[in-house]
Amino acid sequence: MSEELKFSVSSVSQSKAKTSIQTRGFDLTVDEPEALGGTNEAPNPVEYILAGYAGCINVVAHIVAEELDFFLENLRINIDGFLNPNRLFGTSLEERAGYKQIDVKLETTTELDPELKKRWLSEISHRCPVNDNLTNATPISFSIN
Repeated sequence: MSEELKFSVSSVSQSKAKTSIQTRGFDLTVDEPEALGGTNEAPNPVEYILAGYAGCINVVAHIVAEELDFFLENLRINIDGFLNPNRLFGTSLEERAGYKQIDVKLETTTELDPELKKRWLSEISHRCPVNDNLTNATPISFSIN
C-alpha cells in the first residue's frame, strides 16, 4: 500500500469547552473537566491525543509481533502525559503549551527475551504514525473563511 491516506474530522462548537466531532460516520465529543471550564461529559483534547496514541501503539504492536513471529497476549498500554497549562491560559509563555513529557508503558504476559523485546519496541516506535507525529514537527496550516 503506497498510496497516501487522508483522514478528516469536522466539528461544531457546542460551548466554550465542548465540541461535537464527526469522522467516518462516528460521533465524538470533546469536553473539559469542570475545573477547566467544561461539563466533564467527555475526554478533553489532550486525553484524546493519549487515547489515539495508545490505539496506534496497539495496532503497530500486533503487526510487529506477527512479523517477528510471536503471539502477543494480554497487551496493556498505559500512557501518562505531563503538561503545564500556563501557556494555554495565557499566564506564562515560558513553557510550551503541549506535553512536556509522555511516558509509555507496555505490559504483556508474553515471554520475550531481551533482544526480541528491544527489537519489538524499536519497531513500534519507528512505525507508529501517532508516535511520529508526536516526535516530529508536522507542517500545519490555518485558514479562516
